[in-house]
Amino acid sequence: MGGFFGTVSMQSCVADLFYGTDYNSHLGTRRGGMAAFHKEKNAFIRSIHNLERDYFRSKFEPTLSRFEGCTSGIGIISDNDAQPLVISSHLGRFAIVTVAKIINIEELEKKLLDQNMHFAELSSGKTNQTELIALLLIQGRTFKEGIENVFNHVKGSCSMLLLTDDGIIAARDKWGRTPIVLGRKDGAYAATSESTSFTNLGYETDRYVGPGEILRIRPEGVEQLRAPEQHMQICSFLWVYYGFPTSSYEDRNVEQVRYESGRMMGEEDESEVDCVCGIPDSGVGMALGYAAGMGRPYRRAISKYTPTWPRSFTPANQEMRSLVARMKLIPNKAMLKDKRVLFCDDSIVRGTQLRDNVVGLFDYGAKEVHMRIACPPLIYGCPFIGFTSSKSDMELITRRIIKELEGDAGKNLEKYAQTDSPEYKKMVEIIRERFGLTSLRFNKLETLVKAIGLPKCKLCTHCFDGTGCF
Repeated sequence: MGGFFGTVSMQSCVADLFYGTDYNSHLGTRRGGMAAFHKEKNAFIRSIHNLERDYFRSKFEPTLSRFEGCTSGIGIISDNDAQPLVISSHLGRFAIVTVAKIINIEELEKKLLDQNMHFAELSSGKTNQTELIALLLIQGRTFKEGIENVFNHVKGSCSMLLLTDDGIIAARDKWGRTPIVLGRKDGAYAATSESTSFTNLGYETDRYVGPGEILRIRPEGVEQLRAPEQHMQICSFLWVYYGFPTSSYEDRNVEQVRYESGRMMGEEDESEVDCVCGIPDSGVGMALGYAAGMGRPYRRAISKYTPTWPRSFTPANQEMRSLVARMKLIPNKAMLKDKRVLFCDDSIVRGTQLRDNVVGLFDYGAKEVHMRIACPPLIYGCPFIGFTSSKSDMELITRRIIKELEGDAGKNLEKYAQTDSPEYKKMVEIIRERFGLTSLRFNKLETLVKAIGLPKCKLCTHCFDGTGCF
């Protein structure tokens, strides 16, 4: 996926830009970048680093002196492209960062090449989608018109920040699938993917940028260039997994949603267990609510080793991801021995980590291992944003089981997505048996939607039920 942060200030913005961008590190692993504008020098300053073997702060802190004197800047943590890019065009010079997934990138690439455009940036030998977005943007007569051109051509999603010599332009995805939050403090504004970025930097949340809304942000105020759309399809998985607990989207706090979702599930659960435990990190909020709903104690029967595994995400390589997933979580034998433990986790995608975890829990003496999942089964790959279930359908454990049962991984999907249908029950039972769980239950979509507190029509639930608009 990815997350960005941008700020404009009456004073130096370097510290805010550095730490604000770093607070998006849980959203990506591959690359980080910052660009800032120095008014006195009339120059853009840029720095990009690979983050696959190190962290944002350790990569960028040694070179922060390069940005001294800058009063505006943008930063990005990304899972794909090298960003920011600095562009010189008829619109003027600007830097751009994007949180995007372009599913029709080959079609757009061909169209631009046929117009005698060219691509200078490559990501792993492929077109850098941020450069493609910039080329679509500069076809407009104004920044607003150019961004609308992006909205009209990109299938998938695209939110962006542009840094100009006159401030920052923030544009949220037309369907609002990824968030942008506007923050404010004396003499400065900021725009970010995660409101968590604001807390320790002194910003207060000013408002949530609407779907398709375009804002020009200067230290002295904010100008709306394009009004928001009436429709919205914000990704519901943000509250389940991606979001940091202290962040809020559309004024719905992540931790509160996880707690309420767990509480509602727990109130309906009559299983006889000794305690409830959350799989760190994103399962903890749900488990606290689940324990309250069931009336059972919460215990930390498994902990995450934070000194060297501080980030939520793991490497892009599948083999390394499996190793990291196993190594960073440490069961507590004293809390597990002879206990019936109910664990809460955010989701089951491939099932690799779950299989390894369950074996370890029984090895450490657990009498029973019950698993509760914060979202419904992931049935459909995500075509809209670059996140876990956006991988190929056959990487999803549900689709592999459907293929075993139906002979076709794409057959009768709507029945397997329907809670308590015979097909759904059979699929869940196979997953339970395959991983040796005492019991397994997934959250109902209705419960998740109720916990989030937005109308279902405002949420993208495609990965659960196949609905969603292009």
